[in-house]
Amino acid sequence: MKMSKGQMGRRLLGFMVAGVALVAGGVASAELGQPAPWEYKLQEAATPVMENIIWFHNWLLWIITIITLFVLALLITVVIKFNARSNPVPSRTTHNTLVEVAWTLIPVLILVGIAVPSFRLLFEELDIPKADVTIKATGNQWNWTYAYPDDKIEYTSIMLSDEDRAKINPAPPRLLGVDHAIVVPVNKVIRVQTTGADVIHSFAVPAFGIKIDAIPGRLNETWFKATRLGVYYGQCSELCGKDHAFMPIAVKVVNDQDYDNWKKCVQANKDDCIDLPQKAKQSAKGDGAAKS
Repeated sequence: MKMSKGQMGRRLLGFMVAGVALVAGGVASAELGQPAPWEYKLQEAATPVMENIIWFHNWLLWIITIITLFVLALLITVVIKFNARSNPVPSRTTHNTLVEVAWTLIPVLILVGIAVPSFRLLFEELDIPKADVTIKATGNQWNWTYAYPDDKIEYTSIMLSDEDRAKINPAPPRLLGVDHAIVVPVNKVIRVQTTGADVIHSFAVPAFGIKIDAIPGRLNETWFKATRLGVYYGQCSELCGKDHAFMPIAVKVVNDQDYDNWKKCVQANKDDCIDLPQKAKQSAKGDGAAKS
């Protein structure tokens, strides 16, 4: 059965409207610090470094788009203007000084336009300012141990099971919720030192713009400065073994008063500190996450 042009037009319009609705729905359901359904761009930034990463990503996207459209226009021009039918007597031109200079200088200028902000961003990521808080993250098979050396705090963070998540309202994201989160103060420089207890892991929190390997026998470090309160999620980003997918990272960014209260709570070995999910109960698996 053939469709009329009007039917085809209405059907195409329907597909377009549905696509826009899906994209809009995905954007509307996006939450700070975690992935969202139908997400097509980077997570919303919560640190100055991530803001610059997003800017650089968008800058590269514009450059790539312009280059792609330019090359496409050249190909179409060649196909239409220089085919055998349109141009039966081919040109015997072998050199064009202006074109040769242009196709040398323009790529150089493009590379400079990419390199300058790229080097600036790399310097910002690698040049760690004076830290207000230092955290050591040790990757284990398959969980994370966090230590605050200056405050004599150490604990293990384990992913919540579906049963434990069901006891929490609102429930944290599946495969991302943990029994003990990292707690940091807002607008403070946090230095994160990483190492591995067994194999290579990778500490990554997309909203902070950080991702660094945790290698046994080596101490790597990175930093972030969270400028917005909230809970931010990440994961181990290195294929570290059979439970690689079950090594989430949760970071709670709180105000200075809450952070000081949390430190006192943890140092007193209490069980109701704010690194625990609200109304959560320790599972048997999470009982090993005792603080020292």
